[in-house]
Amino acid sequence: MLYSDTQSHREIQEAIEKLCTRFDDDYWLQQDQEGTFPHEFHRAVAAGGWLGIAMPVEHGGSGLGISEAAIMMRAIAQSGAGMSGASAVHINIFGLQPVVVSGTAAQKARMLPPLIRGEEKACFAVTEPDAGLNTTKIATRAERVGDRYRITGQKIWISTAQVADRALILARTGAPTPEKKTAGLSLFYAPLDRSRVEVREIRKMGRSAVDSNMLFFDGMEVPAEDLIGTEGAGFRQILHGLNPERILIAAEAVGLGHAAIRKACQYARERVVFDRPIGEYQAIQHPLAKCWMNLEAAWLMALRAAALYDAGAECGAEANSAKYLAAEAAHAACETAILSHGGMGYSAEYHVERYLRESYIPRIAPVSAQMIMNFIGEKVLGLPRSY
Repeated sequence: MLYSDTQSHREIQEAIEKLCTRFDDDYWLQQDQEGTFPHEFHRAVAAGGWLGIAMPVEHGGSGLGISEAAIMMRAIAQSGAGMSGASAVHINIFGLQPVVVSGTAAQKARMLPPLIRGEEKACFAVTEPDAGLNTTKIATRAERVGDRYRITGQKIWISTAQVADRALILARTGAPTPEKKTAGLSLFYAPLDRSRVEVREIRKMGRSAVDSNMLFFDGMEVPAEDLIGTEGAGFRQILHGLNPERILIAAEAVGLGHAAIRKACQYARERVVFDRPIGEYQAIQHPLAKCWMNLEAAWLMALRAAALYDAGAECGAEANSAKYLAAEAAHAACETAILSHGGMGYSAEYHVERYLRESYIPRIAPVSAQMIMNFIGEKVLGLPRSY
């Protein structure tokens, strides 16, 4: 059996729910409207020791798995924090898995504890304007000069860079080869020197509380000791973060969808039209019931993927499927919640319009629905590569 609802899992759920009660709907609405990072929430999660839930015990973490992290992230989003709350701590949970797997003992001792304690914030700088999902086309370069590297290039859609102290950066230190397109990519975890990198925020339709940015590196110097593993191994190293990220995005999407359904059901019980609560009408009941079932099905796939990952088994198909299913289910749930509210669903006061705006994030990032279907078609169904 790959997953069971254990007492420890229920305790994680309950503890996170209790923590999140300190940050109500009005808090998240204000953060969204003002576009300010939820520092108070981040500090509370750090103080509770939750930022290190999937990090090694010897460096201050809890030593648990992605299964437990998924439960935590779903609970955060489901509390009403949505993607804003989840994204505020998202990178801390999975982002430094490449350091955990490939870093030296000295690097782990230096890099992990400040992140786990909440003393440092990090961002994940991989995506580039001209490369998109084709990571082998990354052009940002890291040139070795003595005992340092100089990084020059651009990154895009980098979350939390406005508040980050460090960045996990994928850059090219060598050329790809005809035999291996992923050759020549190296991974660094380095201080974000703002005198040598411009962080330009991108205005967007949702999740305004957590910034998204373009980064322009102009010869930013990185100590050689901040290279993770060996030169040229960066692509393989970031894979240790990709499947966990998909699993956690799926968990967050499920939580967001359930938050929307909860709001819709509350409204449907209270709103009286034609002398009866609108929740009595099957035109309201049935779409909400369908959304709940789809969210729960997506959650089971996320748990299966997490259990496989924690067991050290291959989980690419399950992680990608979970992300796809959860994103679609969450978007449908958020749309249904708005329609269940009628005109009031369009009002910021009822929060569901904020949820709908945020529901586009898991549909788009970190990989598109179309690329997931390409992956399943090729890797699972054995069909010819389509791109």
